[in-house]
Amino acid sequence: MNCRAGFQNVSRIILNISCKILINKIILIFILALLGPELAAETLPKSMTWSAYNLGTTGYNQSVAIGKMLREHYGTTLRVIPGKNDVSRLLPLVKGRVQFSANGIATYFAQEGVQQFAAPNWGPLPLRIVLTSNGDSNQAIAVAADTNIKTLRELRGKRIPYVRGAPAINETITAFLACAELTWDDVTRVEFPGYNAMWNGVINGQTDAAYATTVSGPARKLEASPRGIHWPTVPHADAACWARMARVVPFFTQHQATRGAGISTAEPHEGATYPYPILITLAKTDPATVFELTRALHLHYDDYKDADPGSIGWALSRQLFDWVVPFHEGAVRYLREAGVWTDAFDAHNNALIARQEVLQSAWQTYKNGAGGKLRDKQAFTDGWLAARIKALDAQGMDPIWR
Repeated sequence: MNCRAGFQNVSRIILNISCKILINKIILIFILALLGPELAAETLPKSMTWSAYNLGTTGYNQSVAIGKMLREHYGTTLRVIPGKNDVSRLLPLVKGRVQFSANGIATYFAQEGVQQFAAPNWGPLPLRIVLTSNGDSNQAIAVAADTNIKTLRELRGKRIPYVRGAPAINETITAFLACAELTWDDVTRVEFPGYNAMWNGVINGQTDAAYATTVSGPARKLEASPRGIHWPTVPHADAACWARMARVVPFFTQHQATRGAGISTAEPHEGATYPYPILITLAKTDPATVFELTRALHLHYDDYKDADPGSIGWALSRQLFDWVVPFHEGAVRYLREAGVWTDAFDAHNNALIARQEVLQSAWQTYKNGAGGKLRDKQAFTDGWLAARIKALDAQGMDPIWR
């Protein structure tokens, strides 16, 4: 073989290799285009930690099901840490030990800096929603069926649970009592250290009632126990009842539940609800991570929607985009791309963020001023609640907690 022929052969080999590389690149690009939603999640961490309600609750079960989906599609390992009350779920988020929390309505109390969060070591938090679950259940007071209590008014004089460190439970019970024109002075208050302890209390005969979402695991236990379960209604036609509830809490909506312990499509429960669980994070959380998590929850909804009776609530069609807590900017970006976020939702969200900023500014001013000189915890809390009302009033915002 002469030099020229050898050179031509080498050139052909190089050309063939180059063509094969080019073809492989084209194929790879095509595959990436097809699988883009899966492979684009480069900012979804390889591991995440969430806080949630106790083992066996619907919030915990849904979080575990979502974790299974994340592992299968993105290789992300999700660790779910159960917390027995509002503080034990939110404290890890504030301290940076978890990135997200599948929380309850304490999200609202923490945002507002009220109840447990009016203490010196708390204050209003810059919380943001990723997505929420809005299922076919209600948030309600259950009574042991053997008490023969049929209405909320019949709770007068009965043993009602109060969970320490859980304003979400206690204030919600307060609202249901208000519907019936009752207060804590009209019932016998029985204290418990946590959510599960409260439900064990009614099962064991220590109390007459308990509070939960109607699909909660502990509610099923009461249903299966010798005591049985009944859910008194919150009549939708009773405008005075709903007005009294709204003066206690602003986050309830009317809802006909078709899922839960002792509840079905044939025997629905007329009552109240709010999103649960509420997947939240801090405002400072990386927007790209929140974007990818929101997308994963949407794209792979079918993977976890049947894992728990309440899991169907994560569908985008069930979201309340104009609720009482703002959505995270990363979630908003995905929701806008998905075509479900409107300018009206944006205006509402920005107003909620502005409210949080007013509260956080007022908190810093109070702590750096008179509040910082108060050693008595109750005096500090009373002073802050007064400063909070003043700051919101000055901006024309309803303090609600007066």
